[in-house]
Amino acid sequence: MSLALERNGTIDRLGARPRLLATLILLLGVTALQGLPAQALALGLALLLVLAGGQPLRPLGRRLLHLEGFLLALLLLLPLTVPGPALLDLGPVIISETGLLRALGVVLKVNAAILVIFALIGGLEPLRLGHAARGLGVPLRLVQLFLFTSRHIEVYRGEIRRLRDAMKARAFTARTSLHSFRSFGNLAGIVLVRALEKSARVEEAMRCRAFDGRLPAIAPEDEGAGGALCVTLAVLAALALLLLDHWP
Repeated sequence: MSLALERNGTIDRLGARPRLLATLILLLGVTALQGLPAQALALGLALLLVLAGGQPLRPLGRRLLHLEGFLLALLLLLPLTVPGPALLDLGPVIISETGLLRALGVVLKVNAAILVIFALIGGLEPLRLGHAARGLGVPLRLVQLFLFTSRHIEVYRGEIRRLRDAMKARAFTARTSLHSFRSFGNLAGIVLVRALEKSARVEEAMRCRAFDGRLPAIAPEDEGAGGALCVTLAVLAALALLLLDHWP
């Protein structure tokens, strides 16, 4: 099952390597931002990239739901734990201005970074993304680990689903009890054991197909002028955000 997002936009007509390189450049620029105006502008540019990439907003929103829940918790807790000038003093509860600004900055930068990733490389198949990373000098071991992981995530997810169905067929109900904790521990152990057995079978199958530790080559992509333009625009956008962030 492909992990790529289904869409049809201008960005998908570009090569994988310039898209990955542009993503890295923009992420470096976004993470270096310190001021809220530049961070908000980065989020706006990321939304424009999503629209240019033809990404459906509703499926993207469902994918971001868990992330937004974590960021909401961060937005609520960080102003209570970071010392600084009091924005609101409720006796034992003090909401600091420094904590609130820091939490807003984290929310803006994380959302901008995630949207950039979805817009530029969310539509790439794992094989193309792995070869693009290898073309940019990423170590072969890391590329192979990424490809094998993306290939077998759905296999192990299906294994967990079957084991959970077997537990439900035996009238198991999750509760806050020692029995439930022990059952989930056994579930995790069985999944790990079966994952090891599956990896051994996959290794044997690959050796039977003369795998020698190197990735098979795929047809080279025609990056053309569009790839160079994509990287150039990413560099200009990152520089513009950094200049705006440091503008006196």
